[in-house]
Amino acid sequence: MEESSKSVCDQLVFTKIFETHAEAVRNYIYYKCGDKEQAEDVMQEAFVKLWNNCKKVFYEKAKGFLCTVANNLFLNQVAHKKVRLEYAKMPRRNKNIESPDYVMEEKEFMDKLQKAISELTDGQREVFLLNRIDKKTYNEISEMLDISVKAVEKRMHNALKQLRKLVKNI
Repeated sequence: MEESSKSVCDQLVFTKIFETHAEAVRNYIYYKCGDKEQAEDVMQEAFVKLWNNCKKVFYEKAKGFLCTVANNLFLNQVAHKKVRLEYAKMPRRNKNIESPDYVMEEKEFMDKLQKAISELTDGQREVFLLNRIDKKTYNEISEMLDISVKAVEKRMHNALKQLRKLVKNI
């Protein structure tokens, strides 16, 4: 079979192209970036693209295709790194625009609230957290705990009453 008529899609031909050109493509990229792993990755990705486009690439154009694709992949990586660096340089807005006093008061209140929740009875704490944190309805809580809805309502009422008293006193 004549060289120019060989199909790049043929497994043996593709293997021969790989064995012939892989090192040259890898070195070409390595000389550009100075990173062996990156050069290896780019070279492999270029060969994947060659395989995916094997019907469009003639055998005698395979090396040129590989070098062009590898160069484009490398340039895309460089551009991506530049975008990431520019983004990293951008000043970050402080998500907490509240005053330090407000932040401190909020933290103190949360500490008080957690302490108050820990002082509830087990039944009250369980119902309160299931309702307020897990967003369970009174019916769902009554089924989960195997108690009546009235019992859930009473526990919640007592929990809220207790929390108001504890948070005020702390």
